[in-house]
Amino acid sequence: MSLLIRILWFCILGLVSLQSSASDIAQEREEELEILLYQDCGSCHGMRLKGGLGPALSQERMNRYTRDGLASLILLGIPGTAMPSWGGLLSEKEARWLADQLQHNNPLKR
Repeated sequence: MSLLIRILWFCILGLVSLQSSASDIAQEREEELEILLYQDCGSCHGMRLKGGLGPALSQERMNRYTRDGLASLILLGIPGTAMPSWGGLLSEKEARWLADQLQHNNPLKR
């Protein structure tokens, strides 16, 4: 995928507005999402999220996106790359919760 197409894709993702709040996710589901973050995201981004097939998921890198843009990226994936769509497995609220974690409670800082 060319750089221009990637830039356009991320701009489109940034414009997508997700209306729901991530704050009303049950604690049990949050724990499941944290496991998903390490196990499923980690299968490509490295088990410690420091990079692998996909790039490191550092807080600095994650804060290059808006929260909604990052949530959209999680839900839609990145066409032409190995980043899959998680839209069939995650709700918008759950994707926003993951985006919040990566931007504000990044596992690489723990």
